[in-house]
Parts: sequence; structure tokens; C-alpha cells
Amino acid sequence: MTAVYISDFESRTRTPQQDAWDIAATVCDPEIPVLTIADLGILRNVQVQDGKVTVTITPTYSGCPAMDAIRDDVYTAFSKEGYEDVQVDLVLAPAWTTDWMTEAGKQKLQQYGIAPPTGNSKAGGHSGPIRLSLAVKCPQCSSLNTKELTRFGSTSCKALYVCQDCREPFDYFKVL
Repeated sequence: MTAVYISDFESRTRTPQQDAWDIAATVCDPEIPVLTIADLGILRNVQVQDGKVTVTITPTYSGCPAMDAIRDDVYTAFSKEGYEDVQVDLVLAPAWTTDWMTEAGKQKLQQYGIAPPTGNSKAGGHSGPIRLSLAVKCPQCSSLNTKELTRFGSTSCKALYVCQDCREPFDYFKVL
């Protein structure tokens, strides 16, 4: 009897959808290059039908300037893998929310020096008491002794904070 390794089994049971998703999921956000579009939650769907790949993405907000670069990067990723018929659809509804970010993505933000979003957004359909964020943890020293400097940081998705203990400024990825 021949030994079957998990990787052999996985390669035999994968679908074209899964392969295409994995290609799209390698595309990084141009504004935060440690995050993939899958980590960020803007990669919504990937379909493969009759050799045509359709990738659906949702911007973090409707005027996000990174969407053109992301679209081009998706085309490039598929082209490198030999796909010729690729369509990238941009959808605005439902609106993106930080609830769609993966936990791995939030950890990558923290390691990159950006405080990840905390709590859940209203857009996530949560009801009941509203959780208040009393402090944003510094991604450098983990102190909660931080202060918002401006509601809008390097992008509209982030706010600029400073840690009162280590004195380092940092971005906070806002809950949207």
C-alpha cells in the first residue's frame, strides 16, 4: 500500500475555485503591504466558470484610492499563473466593515506597528450594549496610556495616536 500524504490528498481534492481564491489571496494591500486583501476582508468572492475567473472585491470605503492598484495587482497575480480571462468586480454593497478582517490580519497589523481595530462595528449587525473603546493599546509597548492626535491618519481608515509612555506615534485602524 502506498502512503498518502496530506499534501497529495489536498492537491487531488482542490477545486478550481480554491486554487483561484488562493491566487487572489496573495495580493497585498498597497497601503499596508503586510496585509493581503484576504486578511483585510476586501476579497469577497472568486468564481471560476469555463476558464473565466471573476474576482469580487469591496473597498474599505467608496473613495479608496488603492482599489485601482489592487485591481491591477489581481490581474498580475492571475497572469503570472497563466490565467488569461480574468474579471475584477468592485462591489460597494454590503459596505466593508472591520468585522471582515481576519484575526491573522489584525495580528499582522499589530506586528507592523499599527494598532488593529478593537470591538465590532454597528455594520456587523450587532445589537445590545455598545462597547466603548476607552483606550487604544500602543503596538510598540502595549501601554493603554495613549491619546488620539487626529481622527484621520495616513489614510481615512486610520487615526493617528501617540503613546504617552513610550512617546511613539502610531496609526490605529479604526473600527468601521
